Amino acid sequence: MKFSESLKKTRDFSIVYQRGRSYANRTLVLYVLRRKDSDRNRVGISVSKKVGNSVVRHHLTRLVRESYRLHETEFDRGLDLIVLVRPGAKESDFFTVERALLALGKRAEIKDHNAEKGGIHEEDHDMVHP
Repeated sequence: MKFSESLKKTRDFSIVYQRGRSYANRTLVLYVLRRKDSDRNRVGISVSKKVGNSVVRHHLTRLVRESYRLHETEFDRGLDLIVLVRPGAKESDFFTVERALLALGKRAEIKDHNAEKGGIHEEDHDMVHP
């Protein structure tokens, strides 16, 4: 990711949970905290054990990370973001996760609508879904 790094420390997660604003839909919950000290975003992804076993959790983490990476240029800079994956997302595919993340970014007003578009869309693929 060009403009982002991982949010890793428990202390940083706690600060975002306490001071940040949250936005939710069926698939994801997004916590947002604006920072003035950096022009880079920090992104943390959390998937509870309630969602599924480690294979399922890791798969969903990869889907969220890739969705963000593809649309990174559309998000404002200087943000701490935490994306929580809800248990209802267990059966979600990439496009569902991508739409959910973008919808939350729009609702949180952190997504720049005039930014360069670089995402993958369902109609652009010849992907076969099982």
